Amino acid sequence: MKFAIMFGNRGFFPGELIASAIKDFKSVLKKNGHEALVMEGTGTRYDAVETPAEGRAFAKFLRTHADEVDGVIVALANFGDENGALYALRDAGVPILVQAYPDEIGKMDFSHRRDAVCGKIAMCNVLRQAGIKFTLTKSFAVDPKSAEFAEDLRLFAATCRVVKGMRKMNVAAVGARTTAFKTVRFDEIAYQRKGVGIETVDLSSLFAAMEKADPKSVAAKVSELMRYADFGKWPAEKAEALARLAIALEKVRNDLSIDAFAIRCWDEFQHRWGIAPCVVMAMLNSSGIPAACEMDVNNAVVMKALALAADGPVGLFDVNNNFGKSKEKAIFFHCSALPAEMLKGKGKVGEHLMFKKAFGPGTGVGIFGGEVTPMPLTVASMKTEDGLPQGFVTTGKVTTDKLEKDFFGTGFVFRPESGDANAMLNYMARNGYRHHVAFVQGDWQDAVVEALVNYLEYSIEKI
Repeated sequence: MKFAIMFGNRGFFPGELIASAIKDFKSVLKKNGHEALVMEGTGTRYDAVETPAEGRAFAKFLRTHADEVDGVIVALANFGDENGALYALRDAGVPILVQAYPDEIGKMDFSHRRDAVCGKIAMCNVLRQAGIKFTLTKSFAVDPKSAEFAEDLRLFAATCRVVKGMRKMNVAAVGARTTAFKTVRFDEIAYQRKGVGIETVDLSSLFAAMEKADPKSVAAKVSELMRYADFGKWPAEKAEALARLAIALEKVRNDLSIDAFAIRCWDEFQHRWGIAPCVVMAMLNSSGIPAACEMDVNNAVVMKALALAADGPVGLFDVNNNFGKSKEKAIFFHCSALPAEMLKGKGKVGEHLMFKKAFGPGTGVGIFGGEVTPMPLTVASMKTEDGLPQGFVTTGKVTTDKLEKDFFGTGFVFRPESGDANAMLNYMARNGYRHHVAFVQGDWQDAVVEALVNYLEYSIEKI
C-alpha cells in the first residue's frame, strides 16, 4: 500500500518535531511493508501543512499521485493547526487516518510539549464540519514506532483495500435465483447505489461457452485442477467438465470485469454435466475472486469485503447444525467451495450425496473439502432491506472439536468470540439473515466495519 503523509504543524513549535516525524513515518511504513509518499521540497515550512496555501500545495501533491495513493495519514507531531487541513484533504478521495504523537511525562515544558491531543480534536472537528470522512487510531495519542500503531496501520490498510475495491465492483449473478431459496433474494438497485453492479448471466450462455472451450485450454485447466485438488479415481470426463466450467467463468470475468460471482449451482449442472461446481468455485475463492453458492449475491458482496480486508482467500458456509448441547458453539458446513488454503493437506474432490440420492450416482462430482485448519475467523453476512445493504460481522475461531466420521461434506465447529453461538443464531433469525455466512482467516472486524459503515455508508453491526 502507498500512503501519502500529511504532517500537520503549528508555527511556534520547533521544526525538529516535524523532521523527526518524517523520519519516523518513512521508517515505520517501510518496516510494515508499505510505502510513504511525503511532500518534500515544495517550499512549505518544514515540508508540513499549516496554512491554506500549504494545504493547496498538499492537495496538488495528492492529485499528482492520485493513481498511486491508497490512503492518507495525517501525522500530528505537534498541535497541527487545522487551517490548511480543509484545503489539503477535501478532495482526497481516499480514507484518512488521523494520528497524534503523545506527550511524555517529564517533557511537558514549553520546549518539549507537543499539544497534539488538542490539535487532533481540532483537526477532526474541522474535517467533520467539511463532511470529510476520517479514521481514528485505537489510542487517541500513539507513538508511530509502537506495536500499537502497527496494528492501527494493519487495520487502516485493510480499510483502504475494502474502500478502493468496493466503490466500483461488479458481481456476476450466474443463473436465476435458486428456485427453492427465497432466502437469497436481493435488491439490485440498493447495491447499484453503492457502486456495486450486478451483471446477470444465463446458464444457457455459460453452458454454450463450456461446450465451445478450446481443447488445449481444457487440457491446461485440467492440469491446474489436478494440482489444486486430489481427484482420486473419478472419471476423466468429470475433470474435463469442471475445466470447461472454469474456462467459461474466466470468460465471463474478463468480458464483464467481474469482481465476485454468485452461482446457481444446482440442479442444471448435475442434469447437464454430471458435476457440482464446488472445486472450481474454491479455486476462485483462493484467487481473491469470491464465488458464492446458490446464487447468493448478498454474501458474494460481503465475501469480497472480507477478501479485500484480509488480502486472502474467503469462504462461504451454511450455519447448519447445533453442536450437541453446547450453546457456545455451532457447526458451519457446506458441500463445499472452501479455498484449499484453509484445509489441512490437499483437499479432495468428492460426490455430492444429496445429488447422488436425488439424481443418481455420478451426477454431482466436484464437491471439495477435507479437514479444516483451526484458526481465528472474521465472520459476516449481508442482506438488502428497506433499500439499503445491511449486514453483521463478528469474530471467533474454528475449534479443534472433531465432527463425526460420517459427517457429509466439509464442516467445522465455530465458537464466537462472545462465547454465545446461541445468541448469534437468534440474532440471524430475528433480523432476517440468510443461512449462509462468509468468513476469512484473522481478525478484520474493525476494518470491515470502518470501511463499509464510515466510508461507504452501509449498515453493518458488530455482534
